[in-house]
Parts: sequence; structure tokens; C-alpha cells
Amino acid sequence: MEVRESKAAEKDLNKAPIEVIFSYETWARLIEEHGLKILRSFKGYHDEKLRGNLEGYRSSRLNKRWRVIYRIEDDGVLKIAEVSRIALHNYRRKK
Repeated sequence: MEVRESKAAEKDLNKAPIEVIFSYETWARLIEEHGLKILRSFKGYHDEKLRGNLEGYRSSRLNKRWRVIYRIEDDGVLKIAEVSRIALHNYRRKK
């Protein structure tokens, strides 16, 4: 599997703390070498499908506050994890 970052994700990485960058690089390397199923082995990533306006995307934890938002594309030959954002998680709860 290949991991590709959008321009927005590249900008997010430039603003992220160094520990988030290291965590993202580890996350990407795991997916490239072992595929998505490996994320289930690491409960800390808490990989999950997203709902609402982000339906079709997935989220993995990079640390307590930062998430990587991505979707899987299949071009028939290769599966690609297209990373759209690396962002702070919004902890506001709906009332």
C-alpha cells in the first residue's frame, strides 16, 4: 500500500510538533509495509470510520490530541491511503 499526503496534510505536518511528525511517519511506514489491518494490532491508533460530512474517511490517533484523516483509494492495481489532513482533534461535545 502507498501513503500519499495532500497539500493540506503537508502544510499540517509543517505546523505539527516533532513528536506528532514522528508518530505520523511510524503510522505511514506501518501501512506501507503491512497494510491497514496492522492498525488493529495497535490499540493506541484507535483507527475508525468517520461519519457525517467526513463519511468515507477514516481517522487514526497520532497522540492524545492529533489525528490523521485519510481515505483508501483503489486504482485496481494498488491501494492508496490518501491523507487529507493531520489536525488537532476537536473535543467539543454536541449539546
